[in-house]
Amino acid sequence: MIGAVGIVVVIVMVFGGYLVAGGKLDIILYAMPYEFAMIAGAAVGAFLIANDRSVIRQTLRDMAKIFRGPVWKPADYTDLLCLLFELIRIARSNPVLLEPHIEAPQTSDIFSRYPRIRADHEAVELICDTLRAASMNYDDPHQVEEILEKRMETNLHHSMHTSHALQVVADALPALGIVAAVLGIIKTMASIDQPPEILGRMIGGALVGTFLGVFLSYGFVGPFANRLRAIMQEDAHFYQLIREVLVANLHAHPTSICIEVGRQNTPHAMRPSYGDLEAALRNLRQDAA
Repeated sequence: MIGAVGIVVVIVMVFGGYLVAGGKLDIILYAMPYEFAMIAGAAVGAFLIANDRSVIRQTLRDMAKIFRGPVWKPADYTDLLCLLFELIRIARSNPVLLEPHIEAPQTSDIFSRYPRIRADHEAVELICDTLRAASMNYDDPHQVEEILEKRMETNLHHSMHTSHALQVVADALPALGIVAAVLGIIKTMASIDQPPEILGRMIGGALVGTFLGVFLSYGFVGPFANRLRAIMQEDAHFYQLIREVLVANLHAHPTSICIEVGRQNTPHAMRPSYGDLEAALRNLRQDAA
């Protein structure tokens, strides 16, 4: 919603300010379809040249996140802490009972209580792989922590492909606008024998290309890339929380301390209060009793 409002504000303020200053839209409206076709077409073509099929598909999927925002909401962080609490508690009390949950999470009654987390392949694998490593009696928790850190760095780098690709397009758009403007000037020079008023309109139309390139770059594509980058970094905190809690478990801290470590490392906007989390964990204890 905020993204849509931002788009409206950009368009209204730029073109509204132009009209208030006495500008006329007829030249822009006449030239814009042709200039836009050249600039946007060249940008799309360059994007296709620079990226493979997987990045193109990922970009199409990720564009919706600009308006939806991060995947993980505050309630998901509370659910994640509750899920980890249940799994760690079982691992501490009877490791044999944990095995069905980490070997077949899609059929686990614990994971089934948290469908949004169970539907995320990476979150489930991260939890199950780390708990499986703990059951193999790793004697160096720091080794597991390093493995998890490298894994999440790789995942974050991969998720950033879309924002990087869009930023490259944003950087190229002003130059593509100049290309369109130069073509317009070439067209104008071919009509140099025309009256000044006609030449003026033709030059004005050519300059629309420069305007569009800069406008699209700094008004839309660049902000889209920055927004996606921020969203991917915010969603990465969800997996960082998994790492923090499970590494604390490997260090043999009490279960409540492991969960509190995770809560403290949750971004402030997503962090459940101590009281709310305690109430959720209390309900889990009562259900298990």
